[in-house]
Amino acid sequence: MSIKVVIKRNTYFDSVSLMSLSTKANQIEGVEQAIIGMGTEMNKGVIRNVGLMTPEVEEATAGDLMIIVKTANADQIESAYLAVEELLTNKDKAQAKSDIKYATIDSAAQGIPDANFAVISVNGAFAVREARKALENDLHVMLFSDNVSVEDEVELKTLAHEKGLLMMGPDCGTAIIGNTGLCFANAVRKGNIGIVAASGTGSQEVSVRIHDFGGGITQLIGTGGRDLSKEVGGMMMLDGIKALEADEATKVIVLVSKPPEASVEKKVLAQIKECSKPVVVYFIGGNEEAVVAAGGQFAKTSKEAALKAVLLAGIDEAGINKRALNIPLVEAVRAKLAPEQKYIRGLFCGGTLCDESMYLAMEKLDNIYSNIQKNPDFLLKDINVSQEHTFIDFGDDDFTNGKPHPMIDPSSRIERFLQEAKDPTVGVIVMDFVLGFGSHEDPVGVMLPAIIEAKQFAEKEGRHLEIIGYVLGTDLDTPNIDEQVEKLVDAGVTHASSSTNAGLLAREMVLKGENHE
Repeated sequence: MSIKVVIKRNTYFDSVSLMSLSTKANQIEGVEQAIIGMGTEMNKGVIRNVGLMTPEVEEATAGDLMIIVKTANADQIESAYLAVEELLTNKDKAQAKSDIKYATIDSAAQGIPDANFAVISVNGAFAVREARKALENDLHVMLFSDNVSVEDEVELKTLAHEKGLLMMGPDCGTAIIGNTGLCFANAVRKGNIGIVAASGTGSQEVSVRIHDFGGGITQLIGTGGRDLSKEVGGMMMLDGIKALEADEATKVIVLVSKPPEASVEKKVLAQIKECSKPVVVYFIGGNEEAVVAAGGQFAKTSKEAALKAVLLAGIDEAGINKRALNIPLVEAVRAKLAPEQKYIRGLFCGGTLCDESMYLAMEKLDNIYSNIQKNPDFLLKDINVSQEHTFIDFGDDDFTNGKPHPMIDPSSRIERFLQEAKDPTVGVIVMDFVLGFGSHEDPVGVMLPAIIEAKQFAEKEGRHLEIIGYVLGTDLDTPNIDEQVEKLVDAGVTHASSSTNAGLLAREMVLKGENHE
């Protein structure tokens, strides 16, 4: 084993770029592990945990870039490091060709007087300061950074509200503004449906289903995951509804969120009641009666939300392919599963996609465990050990603290997938594969070796292992969605046409006898 550590003083890269670079670095031939990150205490903690801490790393500051490369053989270390350097150099060259660089937000605002929007992706310790500067320069803000306190979030959103600006985030991962996808977003056609979402992959899923059903998007406004908490009070969602109501191009509004805090949900529903445009509400586990009473259109699933939105927007229902659940397939899989194969294991990159499948399973099954369960009785005692039916959100902070998001680097999910595939009580494994800007360049391809290995292992043991895969993307995305789906099908994976259908298929396949409807 050989390790090379290089500290580049006063060299800054944003967190999105570093996640992408780290993923590519770990794919370099000969590299056992590569870490590229700023010298923050959080990143040092990760390095310490994997046994790669050195005195040079300890001395690095938050403004220093750390490059750590480990190879199995000493004769590979220099070539591996040079390959990492090439990645960094190419990144700099690409920026030099396409961007004018400014040292501060103040100078950027002065240098580009027509600019009205700032995307901020810096370490959480500095994010609040930079977001405040942007708002003071009358810029709408998308704050990708996390590790921002609730108190700071409330202060920023209050300032934005007073100035009539959008304050999207912190921890806002997806937006489409002016037909431009930001951070994790998909390529969808322009249309007349606007989305306000406290959920990244949830908003992605609704937007791609709208595209699939023939509709299009005006704006997709992210709020950050805590916006509908009691402390934040839904400030960005309320302002987002008003912004879309005032937008002439938007004819229908869709709201997307995990379960909001009850008092905040009442505020949002009161805003819907005053809204002059139709509003579709997809709050996972939401109250249909309350939504209808407020004059909203209730949607239980992401697929239903998209379908109701496009119908309200004027799309002809006759031309929509709704892709009903394949019941003969369900029955065929049931016949293949042994009596002891009773459990689902959901392994998700997207938190809302995980939540949707989990809530669908909870409609008919009781023993559902997760790292994101609202019921503390069903929170996993150890996130690395599954219990009965288990649904894992690999994008949760438990898995991403100091590590790339699984949509960028799926290595943690691959390891867990192989572990679950060897469990003789598992009948169905369901996974999402997210395409689009910012995501892994081949999310299915990187998973294929593990899928093939798992299938072969199960076959040798004389049992069937059902794997369900859902590809979140559109025909406009890169990589090509049809090619991704084809790879799954060729590997013996059952392809689900939507997040909703993925959850329904998994649930129905493990149900037996009287539980099946």
